[in-house]
Amino acid sequence: MSPHAADSAHQPVDPAVHHAVHHAVDQARRLVAERFPDALGVVLAGSTAAGRATPTSDLDLAVLVEDGGDTRRETLRFEGRLVELFVHTRGGLAEIFAADLASRRGVMQRMYAEGLVLSDRTGAAARAKAFARAELHQGPAALDAATVETRRYVLTDALDDLADVTDPVERLAVAGTVLGTAADLLLDHHRAWTGGGKWLPRRLLEADPERGAALLNGHRLLCEHGDPEALLEAAYQVLALTGGPLREGYARTWHGAVDPLTPTTAPRR
Repeated sequence: MSPHAADSAHQPVDPAVHHAVHHAVDQARRLVAERFPDALGVVLAGSTAAGRATPTSDLDLAVLVEDGGDTRRETLRFEGRLVELFVHTRGGLAEIFAADLASRRGVMQRMYAEGLVLSDRTGAAARAKAFARAELHQGPAALDAATVETRRYVLTDALDDLADVTDPVERLAVAGTVLGTAADLLLDHHRAWTGGGKWLPRRLLEADPERGAALLNGHRLLCEHGDPEALLEAAYQVLALTGGPLREGYARTWHGAVDPLTPTTAPRR
């Protein structure tokens, strides 16, 4: 056991949180027994599986069903609690894993890898869990060189705008582009998973605590005080790490409706 894990084991547990977690897990088990008695396997993910549930936390359930069933997402309320269901066949789960790998987010992989197995009638949930852990450990494929170049060009252009723009609303809009594009580059540099919403800062801090925190703090300072300097400095550090600013000399051709800014991936290395 790591020192961190040992320390965590001796941390006092808030009785209210302990009760909320057990209540939520019990609710999840009742839902599974009622709605999915024949499921191949069910995994509980999210804050409840992580031991952070509150009385208002929702339940995130990945449900593996026999081939021939439906692969779908469904939101419902059970015993007053909001529930997000991710129901899939074996083939459907393989497709979701592939899509989450291509998007570089690994959402379903993380649900299985970090979730609590509630039922596993055939061992399929355990196998999916092991596969998900392996994919998370390996990480996403590298962005191809052309996509990295385009990201550098977009970030350079946004930083030029950020240094020049004076309208506060426009500055906030440009800052969002700077943060998102710099995050793409930094996470790709570390071959790390990305995320949307609240998961983006979490993934940044996991992948690079120093540079990720600098980006997030710079964005916060700009939003709170209108000062772009910290964000400019942090983003230029990311550019220096990933090939430097790119202005003149950038060129890209494409055909049809393909968006040159859409991320693509190179073979894993």
